[in-house]
Amino acid sequence: MYVVDSRGGAIACMMLALLFLGTWPAILTLLERRGRLPQHTYLDYTITNLLAAVIIAFTFGELGHTNDDKPNFLVQLSQNNWPSVLFAMAGGVVLSLGNLSTQYAWAFVGLSVTEVITSSITVVIGTTLNYFLDDKINRAEILFPGVACFLIAVCLGSFVHASNAKDNKTKLERLGAGEKGVISNGSNPIPKKDLENGSVKVEKAKVGTASFLIELESRRAIKVFGKSTLIGLSMCFFAGVCFSLFSPAFNLATNDQWNTLDDGVPHLSVYTAFFYFSCSCFVIAIILNITFLYRPAFNLPRSSIKAYLNDWDGRGWAFLAGFLCGFGNGLQFMGGQAAGYAAADAVQALPLVSTFWGVLFFGEYRKSSRRTYVFLVGMLSMFIVAVGVLMASSGHRKH
Repeated sequence: MYVVDSRGGAIACMMLALLFLGTWPAILTLLERRGRLPQHTYLDYTITNLLAAVIIAFTFGELGHTNDDKPNFLVQLSQNNWPSVLFAMAGGVVLSLGNLSTQYAWAFVGLSVTEVITSSITVVIGTTLNYFLDDKINRAEILFPGVACFLIAVCLGSFVHASNAKDNKTKLERLGAGEKGVISNGSNPIPKKDLENGSVKVEKAKVGTASFLIELESRRAIKVFGKSTLIGLSMCFFAGVCFSLFSPAFNLATNDQWNTLDDGVPHLSVYTAFFYFSCSCFVIAIILNITFLYRPAFNLPRSSIKAYLNDWDGRGWAFLAGFLCGFGNGLQFMGGQAAGYAAADAVQALPLVSTFWGVLFFGEYRKSSRRTYVFLVGMLSMFIVAVGVLMASSGHRKH
């Protein structure tokens, strides 16, 4: 099997993972804003997310010769390594729960803030756990200042959300009484009539305006007007706790720090552990999302397996998101096995990428107040510093 055994290779894996893991949430957000049910999107995403793990296992996991100390993927499937397998599967379960929570949180608090809060919690808790599990191979004097930067970023992210919510409220309050009625019934803005030829034309609202917010609400799948933002923030914090546990669980699966394997049984390779990790993630996602088809949350319309199979609108994008997430997680684990999982948590700077897509494609923070922009720049600055510091703390695992 192929093993990343250099610091440079580990950092390359982390950087590529950062790009992938910051892009797939933007794709799912795009589909929700176009009106596609999140249950349909997540079921599609789940299929290719598992397929990515299978591809990685049968390529990188089967490259080169196998031996007793470093068996290839297929060899490990028949070995008595179930304690480590269970750790890997536990990591997949919490990741699936976290991803499921964030797909609803994106609608309530926005893509950027959701990713900031969940990633920062992941680093503060998960990186600390990984540091001790990895026998302190990362330089603490560099690592923990990076963790502090993430902690500052989560506070600034909360300020960004509060300030932007206040800006949006101000925009909506400036509308006339007739336009406010649009919010309550969720209909489209009133079209204007062309008096010269008698036709009706609808003017597209400018991004960042109150009319844009109303148009977005009318077409998106998850209706958020009138709902408390505490719902979204609560889901963010729950997802953050879930995300903070999956990497330490994967660390235990591949390095057996608690000595749960029998003597002579080799540790799970990254590729074998990632396969089991993705299988459990897949099973949980399928069970929960099929349940949500028939018992939807947040007043979403009921659906069915038949309706899901016939819904091809945006399916290709959902498949792409699954591949990006699957390969992104795989690259993160490959880098973590080489340089330490605490350093690999640098990929939690993915909000840098997500915010870029959010501003570019979704108009997040467009026409916001100066106060919001100050908080936004401060949040992103902390992430840039944090990712550099965590990568600088990279160590080298002794095999």
